[in-house]
Amino acid sequence: MKVAPIFFFMLAALFNKANAQNSKVYITDKISDSYAYVNVTKTYERVAEKGYKSIDLFQKLGNAFYADRNMEKAARWYGELFAMTADLEALYYNQYANSLYAIGENEKANSILERLSQKTSPTRNK
Repeated sequence: MKVAPIFFFMLAALFNKANAQNSKVYITDKISDSYAYVNVTKTYERVAEKGYKSIDLFQKLGNAFYADRNMEKAARWYGELFAMTADLEALYYNQYANSLYAIGENEKANSILERLSQKTSPTRNK
């Protein structure tokens, strides 16, 4: 006689847990449908194509395409970056040179690395 209430309680708890798991999945699915994926790189590229120029924008574009191994676009945006300023970290010189090497512009890549070596070489006062 006492087994029936305990069995009923355990059965109810089991169904409640199973029902709660389904509702969590449903909520997660519903949230994921309401958000859209935005490709930030494409958005930045469209902004740059419309004529907006900034050092930060060209750094982000160059870095994004360099990370994606799209060296042609990386070289293009690093070229825009270097046209605006030469006061950059050595990382940008190296990545710009590597992207130029990858697309076959070896002479331009060598000149970029030469500019880097001139920038980082210590000046000697005699």
